[in-house]
Amino acid sequence: MKRIVNKQPNSTECFVCGLENDKGLKASFYETEDGEVVALFTPHPLHQSYPGRVHGGISACILDETMGRAVQIGNPDVWGVTVDLSLTYKKPVPYGVQLKAVGRIIRNQRLLFETEGEIYTPDGEVAVTARARYVKMSIDMITDGFDPDSWKVHLHIDDPTEI
Repeated sequence: MKRIVNKQPNSTECFVCGLENDKGLKASFYETEDGEVVALFTPHPLHQSYPGRVHGGISACILDETMGRAVQIGNPDVWGVTVDLSLTYKKPVPYGVQLKAVGRIIRNQRLLFETEGEIYTPDGEVAVTARARYVKMSIDMITDGFDPDSWKVHLHIDDPTEI
């Protein structure tokens, strides 16, 4: 188990973390004491490809965001824009159960950072691995009209203290 040191913000409409997106994953993101970002999420049948299995694109979405958020540990004003993303699917990803995605920086340069990550099944097996590169940017360079009110930390009584 790893101790959680911080909870990261959620947006309102993002497919991965948007709390008001009815079709989204509504993932929660936590920073651990060893510098990783952990996402907890529960995919639903609408996220499936074959019956009983999460679509591979959904796995790509959650890993892209989880790994990309690693740059914000200690630097909440730095954001990452994906340059490339590569996944290896090792076993089916189930839906209807809480899953865990983990991301970490493996190389950090002035303008670019590289990451790796995994999705874990409820029994702790690695279902998907990923690597990605991101360009560092400010939110003003990424989007028009960023609304800070749509990007907040939502603390809940059931937030874990260890993952």
